[in-house]
Amino acid sequence: MKTSLLISTYNWPQALELVLLSAQVQSEKPDEILIADDGSTEETKTLIDGFRKKTPYAIKHFWHEDKGFRKAIILNKAIAKATGEYIIQIDGDCIMHRDFVKDHKAMAQENAYLYGSRENIQEHYLPTLFREKKIAFSFFAEGIKKRTRNLRIPLFSRLYGTKNSISKKMRGCNVSFWKKDVVAVNGYNEEFEGWGREDSELIIRMMNNGVLGKRLRYRGIVYHIWHKVKDQSRFKMNDSLQEKAIAEKSKWCKNGIEKYL
Repeated sequence: MKTSLLISTYNWPQALELVLLSAQVQSEKPDEILIADDGSTEETKTLIDGFRKKTPYAIKHFWHEDKGFRKAIILNKAIAKATGEYIIQIDGDCIMHRDFVKDHKAMAQENAYLYGSRENIQEHYLPTLFREKKIAFSFFAEGIKKRTRNLRIPLFSRLYGTKNSISKKMRGCNVSFWKKDVVAVNGYNEEFEGWGREDSELIIRMMNNGVLGKRLRYRGIVYHIWHKVKDQSRFKMNDSLQEKAIAEKSKWCKNGIEKYL
């Protein structure tokens, strides 16, 4: 199974560096890395170019002009060009456990997507995190909050089965799916602008199309770097788009990935 690791980012190269460092030490490497960049400055490009020189597999950088939060568009552009049939998606502020890719690959199954949780790195620890470029965290590590999320026990992960309803625990910063299942519903809905709901609305359409969800617990761990809450001024509008998808049992969006394929 060929895998594409998809990382979304926007103007935080300091965090993206740690994420890419954690990609380099994965116990099982992805076949390629896709970076969906929502309009970062030249500093992010320079960082990515530096990693290209020391990474044995392809790193593809997808960028568009900064015109506000347009994450859905740049994710579609990246997914359209993915060569992997299976896509593992994270945010550019989520450091991966060394077995993160391995865990998503091991638990992947047809007609299903996986969603994992995230351990939170606390604000007070950030100076140490960035100074030491820390990418590995034990159960008792300083700076993390909900320690049970930092338990990797593969045997326990087998206790979780598939469900046909979306979970409140689903986060776009730790999710994996088959490319064909995303293309089948026309990818992310590009009507979404501003923060919120673009990830869950996509999953809702996938589930309306028969794809089941499976929680990835005790495996597939990410460490989310604290940051200030993003502008949520468009959240109500985005929420209404999601409610429409639920009410109409939508399987397709009009403004999606098809134009990039």
